[in-house]
Amino acid sequence: MAKEGYLNLLPVQHKKSKEPGDSRAMMRSRRNFLEAEFYLPMAKAIASIIDKHRSKSPPMHILDMGCGEGYYSRQIEAYCLNSKDLDLHGIDIAKNAIFAAAKKQPNAHFIVASNKRLPYADNYFDLVLRVYAPSNENEIIRILKPDGLLLIVTPGPRHLWQLKKFIYKKVNEHSITVDLPKGFEELKSQRISFTIQPDQVNRMALLQMTPFAWRAKPDIQNQIQRAKGLIIDTDFILTLAARIK
Repeated sequence: MAKEGYLNLLPVQHKKSKEPGDSRAMMRSRRNFLEAEFYLPMAKAIASIIDKHRSKSPPMHILDMGCGEGYYSRQIEAYCLNSKDLDLHGIDIAKNAIFAAAKKQPNAHFIVASNKRLPYADNYFDLVLRVYAPSNENEIIRILKPDGLLLIVTPGPRHLWQLKKFIYKKVNEHSITVDLPKGFEELKSQRISFTIQPDQVNRMALLQMTPFAWRAKPDIQNQIQRAKGLIIDTDFILTLAARIK
């Protein structure tokens, strides 16, 4: 147990690098972008879905898988009704991100661990949240209660369309179809779309949060940074699924 209140359960033999996950610089850039509230409408939609599917007997145990520095966990606490009845957990392989999450939200539970070996008992969670995070299907099924829910956030058809136009000669829309893990069926799908206008610093932070950063050469990054008044589409698909009984 670190003095900041998080647990480090990622042993050396299970690490693929000295410091797995996002670097400290990437984590700070993502934290600054998210805390500027560019994605707040989507975070509020997550909180609304949770409120509409509260467990019958509190507390409701929630896991934010691949939680990073804990932004969505903090928004759940901020915008869900009766948040004191929520038992919030977050897991990530990036120690620096979990360190930041634990400092900002001491009443939640954060763990450095792999999603392939989740350090939780069987049938513990009422809901697992997965925002762009990879996961192990068998582990999700194991830790969810029989009536547990999986809430997945994926990019919508026109997500970050303007950034993509800088990078690709031909820009294609994302599929609106969401591939659920085996053993789950869809209960509800909701599309959240809005525009943002980040400044140069947050624009580059946003780029670094995406796989596009690997494709954007320095000259392209310079064009994105210097573009005046760039308005960017954001587009998310929120899919709520339940275990197949």
